[in-house]
Amino acid sequence: MTTSAFDIAILGAGPVGRVLALMLAREAPDPARIALVQGAAPGAVPPAAADPRVLAMNQGSRVLLESLHAWPERSADIRHIHVSQRGRLGRTLIQAADFGVPQLGSVVPYAGLHAHLEARVAASGVTVLSGPPARIDVQDADGIEIVQGDSRLRCRVAVQSDGAGAPDVRREYGQHAVLATVRAALPRPGWAWERFTPEGPLALLPHPQQADACSVVWCSAPARAAELAGLDDAAFSRALTEAFGDRLGRLHALAPRHVFPLALSARRAQVQGRTVAIGNAAQTLHPVAGQGLNLGLRDAARLAQALAPWLLAPQASPAPALDEFAGARQFDRYLTAGITDLMPRVFATRLAPVEHACGLALLALDLSAGLRAPLARHLLQGFRA
Repeated sequence: MTTSAFDIAILGAGPVGRVLALMLAREAPDPARIALVQGAAPGAVPPAAADPRVLAMNQGSRVLLESLHAWPERSADIRHIHVSQRGRLGRTLIQAADFGVPQLGSVVPYAGLHAHLEARVAASGVTVLSGPPARIDVQDADGIEIVQGDSRLRCRVAVQSDGAGAPDVRREYGQHAVLATVRAALPRPGWAWERFTPEGPLALLPHPQQADACSVVWCSAPARAAELAGLDDAAFSRALTEAFGDRLGRLHALAPRHVFPLALSARRAQVQGRTVAIGNAAQTLHPVAGQGLNLGLRDAARLAQALAPWLLAPQASPAPALDEFAGARQFDRYLTAGITDLMPRVFATRLAPVEHACGLALLALDLSAGLRAPLARHLLQGFRA
């Protein structure tokens, strides 16, 4: 068994882990003492280059990725967000012009973002360790030992960014998300749609690779999701058009559909000793409003900021830096998780008084910029301490 020593080991090489590695590499006297540990069981996930997902990035995340020269070539801007409720009055329109920004967010292909981050990490000087899934074996007062296959590494701080789950708080929504790509007969570039239905939220986002296409996230009960995924393209297109309405004309399915179960899971504490959890290892959220990855990137940015002074003298205890990080991230985590937890549940009660109240809330947000602005700004950039 081989053994190596590092100042920081990042377990998980998804977008959040790679962004953290890049930000730490800019601050570290010797980036090679930062290890990015990427591991997956053979056949567990498709190669990143073949991953069909698209990602909704808010404006704050785009600014961060552009500062790291990791923004992919292809993206679709979101300049208008239309929020409505099926079968009830009330809607809210959020527009980039109201906030003096060129776009509220963007949609990027997962494969394109992964490729750019991978290239940037390769050029950063960070040590990349590939192999089977890694695990934390031992933690003591001076450091942490991590096992990856036949290799063992010791580090002063370990960051879990591998999406391994957050066991402290969990809520099952009784919903699965159906992911699809569709072509709109009446496309509206720059528009994103969040439509609440009794089954769950239905989102249509501009597609980054086809101007007249939309990426669909359709949340519904597990049995209904399985039924939708099993329909032929014509039947699925009819069902989606009926559920969404006629704002984009008839919608035509373009690609195979994928189904994912939905749940909220979160750690109450992101820091335990010298171990830190960020991104999906700290919390996974309902996909409504597309906040999960954006919250994870804020975790990474704030952790890099907190650890930057410590990297200059890593023999010292990292506890003050980690405590600072945990305190700074608490409010943003709770607020974002609370918003994304409440919305899909309150709009799907199937209780007429509640649905009417939700419609009035949407109308009030639309009529009052003072009410709309705080929510929109949080979705635009999150809370930054």
